[in-house]
Amino acid sequence: MILTDFLGSPFPHAVQVTDDLSGPSRFFNRELSWLGFNWRVLEEAENLRVPLLERLRFLSISATNLDEFYTVRVAGLRELAKSGSSAAYLDGRTPSEQLSLINQNARALMSRQQAVYADLQSLLSEHEISVLSRDDLNPEDLSYLEDIFLNSVFPVLSPLAVDPAHPFPFIPNEGFALALQLERESDKRPLRALLPVPHQIDRFIRLAGEGAARFVPLEEVLLIYLRQLFPGYQMNGFCAFRVLRDSDLEVEDEAEDLVREFEVALKRRRRGEVVRMELSSDAPNSLRKMIMDELHVTEDEVIEVSGPIGLGSLKELVLDTRSDLLWPSYTPRVPERVQDHDGNMFAAIRQKDMLLHHPYETFDMVVRFLQQAARDPNVVAIKQTLYRTSRNSPIVEALCEAAEDGKSVTALVELKARFDEAANIRQSRRLERAGAHVVYGFLNYKTHAKISTVVRREGDNLVTYTHFGTGNYHPITARVYTDLSLFTCDAKLGRDATKVFNYLSGYAQPASLENLAIAPLELKNRLLDMIAAEAQQALEGKPAVIWAKMNSLIEEDVIDALYAASQAGVKISLVVRGICGLRPGILGLSENIRVKSIVGRFLEHSRIVCFGNGTGLPSSKARVFISSADWMDRNLNRRVESLVEITNATVKAQIVSQIMAANLHDVAQSWLMAPDGTFAREQIEEGEFAFNCHRFFMENPSLSGRGSAGAADVPKLTHTDD
Repeated sequence: MILTDFLGSPFPHAVQVTDDLSGPSRFFNRELSWLGFNWRVLEEAENLRVPLLERLRFLSISATNLDEFYTVRVAGLRELAKSGSSAAYLDGRTPSEQLSLINQNARALMSRQQAVYADLQSLLSEHEISVLSRDDLNPEDLSYLEDIFLNSVFPVLSPLAVDPAHPFPFIPNEGFALALQLERESDKRPLRALLPVPHQIDRFIRLAGEGAARFVPLEEVLLIYLRQLFPGYQMNGFCAFRVLRDSDLEVEDEAEDLVREFEVALKRRRRGEVVRMELSSDAPNSLRKMIMDELHVTEDEVIEVSGPIGLGSLKELVLDTRSDLLWPSYTPRVPERVQDHDGNMFAAIRQKDMLLHHPYETFDMVVRFLQQAARDPNVVAIKQTLYRTSRNSPIVEALCEAAEDGKSVTALVELKARFDEAANIRQSRRLERAGAHVVYGFLNYKTHAKISTVVRREGDNLVTYTHFGTGNYHPITARVYTDLSLFTCDAKLGRDATKVFNYLSGYAQPASLENLAIAPLELKNRLLDMIAAEAQQALEGKPAVIWAKMNSLIEEDVIDALYAASQAGVKISLVVRGICGLRPGILGLSENIRVKSIVGRFLEHSRIVCFGNGTGLPSSKARVFISSADWMDRNLNRRVESLVEITNATVKAQIVSQIMAANLHDVAQSWLMAPDGTFAREQIEEGEFAFNCHRFFMENPSLSGRGSAGAADVPKLTHTDD
């Protein structure tokens, strides 16, 4: 398939607005934009083009996303509002104003989640997958569950009375519990109690039997066997509740031992203030009041739920055995060039630069690169950044093997990777025991750049092989995140990467970088300069085009630079998965900017920017970059990030004429942003072919990964957009 003359929807007709576009109205609110993204995720749970169990997975993801949003973003806004701060965000809204809008929007979102679950539950039952209540069970089911309860559940439970001798217990973040009104049968004495639902056990218990998959929620099982937990009592009322707590971390700037300080901070996280509580809508008033009083929760922080609480757990019902209700199976490709060299990564990279597009090309190549380096007697040194990785990481395993073999290994472990801090502490301890040099970067900056270098002795020379990534060194998420991996032995990029590691380990700012820019030093200014240069091309009457792809766009100076470029005549096409504070398609401000969001089978995660450089796009003369950074204040000003210029012609063509072209051409999974910040699906007529970029990438090999077969037959865009 050749992508030829059409790159997605045309630029929208610009609209006139009455807002003062010289002030905050030129920006769209960050938090509402994020909520808009999560609405798009939820709408995939309603998308009839998506397999049924994948729809259930999207519902689960939308619930988990919203939980994290509350524990981090809403928690931060609450603290600002409580402190009396009236500082306005980019769009002019104060913390209190934002909280009010978030509350209204999120309540509607949670209500819709429950409605979607009810619809999916009905559809699942048609396919012999059902979630039952305790009233639906037959004697055989109860007999089976009793054995499960006694052997696998009962030993983990901690029933807790609540009275003057037994104070209300601490409920941790994401803690789920049943509150009970009991009565002693012998003398009718009342008792209030709590029964925390253990997170160590699956939320849904599958019943015995062939064929149909029948599940019972764990909380229903607890209610069935309540008398075994409180013998001599009967239940007069109950409710379920779940709490989310402030999960942001504060670390003392002068912490002498950063690891120890983070270990303490993680314990503090468990005790953060409650920011949201889900509560059964039919909760008895006395239990509701007790819970709210004990947890110091206000009415604004209570979400009444008429269905199941904690919809994130629904991912347990996505059954691998029901392939008929899942996406068709897909096996990532091993690049032909690596196969041509019998799996030798160094030989494949030495031939020429290679860009892998994950998950379409397997992330195993990144793991293999480090494993081969660990076992190669000619390798003398390895340096690696680790922001997020898996629990039993093969990459950490390879680094440990290399260190134990006597190689010089330096690992930059980022302790401030949100929600992965504990895992990263464990990995750093393990690396230290193996003999690696472990550094933690900066107290004030997160190290988010994805860089790995391997120094190899070849004859009389030392050759540096470098990997730059747009995603994390995480083999699990790499199966579903779209990311890019550049492998090169280009000497300039090798020198640049080495200087970055020296900066991270010794705080020595690199005097000059050749093909690389890093935040917080010069990456932002490099972007601004290139946007301005493209605007100048337009003013001189030359073709002027910018294509960019990222997860979030919210940095004020970058948005204003894009506005200025649009006004100069630059055609700007943006693929922004999530947060977007830029308002496209406004007359006199952004009429030459279009923004789309792609939400589909894979999570769009790669960061790319292409500048026409006076020749339009696509063009061999374009300037093309991959990056670890989204265009946000935190990434450009408060993190260590990378922006890598692509100079290899084949890799450049792969990014521009294949990856970006397909993203811009996508219709099946695309949403278009309106000037008011809302998104609407691309319109697809009944029976019309809708190009799907994920399917395109699954079916077609990448240009730079081709081996002896050559790249002549690889689909790519041939049209020049001027």
